[in-house]
Amino acid sequence: MPMYAYEAFDNAGVPVNGKIEAEHEQSAADRLRKKGYIVVEITGVKETSLRKTFSKHCKIKVGDITFFSRQLAAMISAGIPLTRCLYTLHEQTNNVKLRDIVGEIARNVEGGISLSESLRAYPEVFSPMFVDMIRAGEVGGAMEEMLKRLSEQLERNKILRDNIRAATFYPTVVILFACFVVMAMLFFVVPVFVGFFPPGTPLPLPTKIMIALSDSLRFYWYIHICSLIAVVLGMRFYLANDAGKKAWDSVKFRLPVFGDIFKKAAVASFSRTLSTLLAGGIPVLQALETAGPATGSMQITKAVQQTGAGLQEGRGIAVLLQKSGFFPPMLINMVAIGEETGELSALLGKVAEFYEEEVAVTTKGLTSLLEPVLLIIIGCIIGGMVIAIYLPIFTAVTSVGR
Repeated sequence: MPMYAYEAFDNAGVPVNGKIEAEHEQSAADRLRKKGYIVVEITGVKETSLRKTFSKHCKIKVGDITFFSRQLAAMISAGIPLTRCLYTLHEQTNNVKLRDIVGEIARNVEGGISLSESLRAYPEVFSPMFVDMIRAGEVGGAMEEMLKRLSEQLERNKILRDNIRAATFYPTVVILFACFVVMAMLFFVVPVFVGFFPPGTPLPLPTKIMIALSDSLRFYWYIHICSLIAVVLGMRFYLANDAGKKAWDSVKFRLPVFGDIFKKAAVASFSRTLSTLLAGGIPVLQALETAGPATGSMQITKAVQQTGAGLQEGRGIAVLLQKSGFFPPMLINMVAIGEETGELSALLGKVAEFYEEEVAVTTKGLTSLLEPVLLIIIGCIIGGMVIAIYLPIFTAVTSVGR
């Protein structure tokens, strides 16, 4: 859809300018007048192929959706009509892809489609939880409150993911650096030292392995690169289907050190999402069906599906969650108390806060714990390579001395 730049005055006589998408120039002027603007000038903006490409591949981050939610809540609370709020956000949004989507949503709402249904058309941007909360806000007349809850939920989820990334970032960097050092030694150092070995010197097994690896990488590097690409693509394809997701889900919760962090993060995400949905007036069964997949864990999703089936038979949530064997006792006990007192949403929020804090504390201490361990491992690898290189030279010198 064409883009138009405009200059206008608002109701207070303050000059405003910006860009707006419309079918044609007259349509753009009509939309600006509906907002209460006095249009001074409208000019067409030529959309470059670079912008089209950037718009297509631009990634929408959690922060962008959080900003959208907060801004929309603020404008609705100020009494601004929903359509005008959306068009304003369309103009203010920096993310090109999200700006285009918000523009489409604004046009759909202007055409009579509800906001929740308009959002549902973009599942890759707005999660089922987001859409369900907006739908509850539309039905209950509490759109502002729902948007505030959503923005808080998204911010807490972002913090949780950032803590997980912080825990895995340092080990990843160190491992990559170690691989780089090993590759550099195999490519450049080992071939130089091979020339120093006296002819006929018997080579120890570690040295033979080092030379074989060095020759393989130097002379058949293309095979190794193709193999690496094939492995990476194969893993991505495998992890993209249900079997791969289930396998990785089973492995990651059993990993030493990191498994406990992943599990606490998943429980915190489930508790926070379920708490937010229940506080928004979403029925328990629907809230469970949304909260399970929102964690990204196949185990939790399966457990929640079984819990939903049991709820329809009249059984309690706590008993069904305990039967799954995945959730910790603290969550089970708090859910049981919440069912008895009618404060399930508030108590789930407390559980989420506890596990979010646990993840934050654990990840902060993990770096200081892993640093010496990883340095020792890297030292042993590089030291072992150096010893393997020098062994033939030591052997030759010792033989000459005799």
